[in-house]
Amino acid sequence: VQLQASGGGLVQTGGSLRLSCAASGLSIGNRVMGWFSQGLGKEREFVAAISWSGSSTYYADSVKGRFTISRDNLKNMVYLQMNSLKPADTAVYYCAARRSLIATRLAQDYERWGQGTLVTVSS
Repeated sequence: VQLQASGGGLVQTGGSLRLSCAASGLSIGNRVMGWFSQGLGKEREFVAAISWSGSSTYYADSVKGRFTISRDNLKNMVYLQMNSLKPADTAVYYCAARRSLIATRLAQDYERWGQGTLVTVSS
């Protein structure tokens, strides 16, 4: 069972990145999926979550209006489109899966985690 995040990199302030999370060994169709970030020396923070059907999405206030989470259950993929990036967005981004129909913002509620992908936003 594995979640593989990719798509991170170095981008200038105001730029965009699209993160992808590929699931293998499990179906994400019955799971809430989330993205979390962890900056250097900081705790892991909630970024976004999406319901199993994709009909409901949730965002941290700091990314609302700039980031968009989406999913493709047939492809077993989750995405995070990141626009208008700021240096404060610099962090390792993790995708996570929660075997529940109820989305939460707490990292402890997610059972499966990917290895993370680094996003660096230069000023």
